[in-house]
Amino acid sequence: MLETADVDQLWLVPCFKHPFDKELAPFEDRLRMCELAAAALGPRARVSEIERELGGESRTLRTVRALGARHPEHRFALVIGADLVDETGSWYGAEELRREVRFIVVGRAGARPAANPAVEMPAVSSTEIRRALGEGKPVTGLVSRAVLDYIYGRGLFGARESA
Repeated sequence: MLETADVDQLWLVPCFKHPFDKELAPFEDRLRMCELAAAALGPRARVSEIERELGGESRTLRTVRALGARHPEHRFALVIGADLVDETGSWYGAEELRREVRFIVVGRAGARPAANPAVEMPAVSSTEIRRALGEGKPVTGLVSRAVLDYIYGRGLFGARESA
């Protein structure tokens, strides 16, 4: 994203509480994994704890508005996978969200092709990565080494290091 899209910084914002009760790893673990991933990208990447600070269910519109209010010097965009494009119309405050931020669409394997995606991603999903980790299969090259070490160290996603 930092090298292919018209952005100056990349902010990673872990979800605090999924609005549809999707099972998530503990927030502290997801926050730490974001920090480790951001560190590998250098000073143009940062992690925000805004959703924890807001509390309650995570809603993208609420998060974007809070970030804009706290950081009026920035103009935010929202990076989403092509697999999410069709469902954005059903998101909480979808029309307001579209007025608030520009969407940057990342191509995803298996999803309808995005019009001019900022970047094409490899044919892998986070669901597949979590499943492979739980089955003890290698995910080297799909997850940064620092994040992978953290996952193994904490036993997240049922991970057990493969031979």
